[in-house]
Amino acid sequence: LPGGMFAMGSDDQQDEQPVHAVTVPSFEIRRTEVTVSEYEACVDAGECSEPDLGLYCNWADAGYENHPVNCVDWSQAVDFCEWVGGRLPSESEWEFAARSGGQDFRFPWGENPAASCSHAVMNDGGVGCGMDRTWEACSRTAGNTDQGLCDMAGNVAEWVQDWRHDDYAVDGGAPDDGSAWESPAGIHRVDRGGQLDHSDLGNMRTTFRYGYDPDHSVGTLGFRCAR
Repeated sequence: LPGGMFAMGSDDQQDEQPVHAVTVPSFEIRRTEVTVSEYEACVDAGECSEPDLGLYCNWADAGYENHPVNCVDWSQAVDFCEWVGGRLPSESEWEFAARSGGQDFRFPWGENPAASCSHAVMNDGGVGCGMDRTWEACSRTAGNTDQGLCDMAGNVAEWVQDWRHDDYAVDGGAPDDGSAWESPAGIHRVDRGGQLDHSDLGNMRTTFRYGYDPDHSVGTLGFRCAR
């Protein structure tokens, strides 16, 4: 993605404020979330550990090879991205990409229509659009960004590099250069993007953010890599 300046954040929630200018250098980011089969190659190479098993977890289930790998913690995501010569995206890179190159987009596909199963794998007619699981990566192409990035809203939420802070106050250290917010360290790492069990349209927004303990793994959380 060619870099540029954009207004990161929104006035919708306290932890998305203040809206602030960020200049993101050009970078590369995966079109899709990392899949089970891709992650399996890293496990087979001895460079990644196996994901957990549990609710919605795709590992070891036949027929889910092309679904997003989930039930991996933050360190497992980091290990995979390093194995393929990349890294996790910074939070600002992720939002810049989700907003089709930093445009003022409420959803990855723009302002309208509102998020539903026509554009995202979410809790619309049931978890996972009624399937009670993830869908194959890039199943909802109507929800792609202008550059063709898939599942930036829905399917699984995605780990990013940053520690989570309660707001974007620059005097608190929020970066304005596209880098990850690594100091001071926090308790949770940020995850971005809506997920298969979210029915709240607000959770599908490009600015929505959440956080988990980096050791946490769950069936609604995966990742994509950047470099």
